[in-house]
Amino acid sequence: MRHEKSAQLIELARELANTRMGLTLDEMAEKMSVKRRTIERMRDRLLEMFDTMEEIPDPPTKRWRINGRLDGFLQVPTSKEIAALKSAQLHFENHSLDAAFTLKGLETKMMAAIGPKISKLEPDIEALMQAEAIAVSPGPRPSFNTFTLNVLRDAILMMRQVSFVYDGGSKSNILRDLIPYGILFGGEAYLIGVEPSKYKGGRPQVWRVDKIREIELSDKIGAAPEDFSLKEFSHRSFGVFQDDVMHKVKLHVFKEYADEAKRWVFHPNQTMDELGDGSLVHGGGLRELAWGLFRWGGKLEILEPQELKNEMRMALDLANGL
Repeated sequence: MRHEKSAQLIELARELANTRMGLTLDEMAEKMSVKRRTIERMRDRLLEMFDTMEEIPDPPTKRWRINGRLDGFLQVPTSKEIAALKSAQLHFENHSLDAAFTLKGLETKMMAAIGPKISKLEPDIEALMQAEAIAVSPGPRPSFNTFTLNVLRDAILMMRQVSFVYDGGSKSNILRDLIPYGILFGGEAYLIGVEPSKYKGGRPQVWRVDKIREIELSDKIGAAPEDFSLKEFSHRSFGVFQDDVMHKVKLHVFKEYADEAKRWVFHPNQTMDELGDGSLVHGGGLRELAWGLFRWGGKLEILEPQELKNEMRMALDLANGL
């Protein structure tokens, strides 16, 4: 118990050292998942330990922060944190995501910064890595050029357009100019953006990154509108591709499977009734939802809309032909 309290104090010290604005007592309590009285005692203990901890008036409340950097020994990652980083790297490698290379670079820098102390952590890291694994699910293994992703990221950061040839659609092998809005990862990597010469308003287009070639960073200025949110864009649908019309979808999950349904995310903005025997979700992309509902065969029924029922019937017809 004493060890846990010490670890909590160190974690709170890190939080207070990593904030410029400082934290209120309520914010500290939320971050540490403790009650108000407990966080008051922890704050008082840190005030005794750190001369650089300061109180910042912020009427009607107060904030606290630790000014300056913490000693190195307080910032050494734990074996659990390093093992989690390695697991995330392996997960991205299994899905051929460019982030695996980035995480590997981060791991190398961390190990170099930790120095000889890492030898004490290595046995625990190895034990955790052997005790945990990520199951491989059926699905596409993304394949795209790291150079392409880096150019797209540079363009987004620099607010510039890109030009590329796209191997897909009715007009392949044509040089296109595009304003990149963002990148969505879901099975494959997808570029969200618009062709300024053709854009007449409305939804941006979706492009598969693995079909992009001969990409170049343009000198032309171009960026997503200030009111565009990639997160909100992705929440409009049950997948990456979107329908022209937003649908109100209502699914009734049979009572014996209600607990399973509570843990399942049909859509980020879904709502469920208090009884837990049904759910109400909003979105488009009915075809992707229809395929996703196959695993729920016999556990739920589609109440609305009719368009989803039609998509489900077409999906069943296609499956019967396999």
